Amino acid sequence: MTDPDTLRSSQNIKYPQWQREFEAALREGDPESLRHRVDAAEAALFLRSQALVGSAEAHAERQAISDAIGALRAIQREKLGYPGLE
Repeated sequence: MTDPDTLRSSQNIKYPQWQREFEAALREGDPESLRHRVDAAEAALFLRSQALVGSAEAHAERQAISDAIGALRAIQREKLGYPGLE
């Protein structure tokens, strides 16, 4: 049986190279697992941003990546207690 949240999430995937990892980090509740999810999302975002270098038509995705990085920084600061992430 398919979880409705998983189905809804997979239908909203616009950037599959990084969005699934990012959304998994957003949904994670366990602090130890959250660290791993955030690390995986950061790696996926970094790799995709590197792939987009020089691409003139990827402005919307670059903005989405920037927004996702901001959300991960908030998670690191507020939920994981990382210091100095202002």
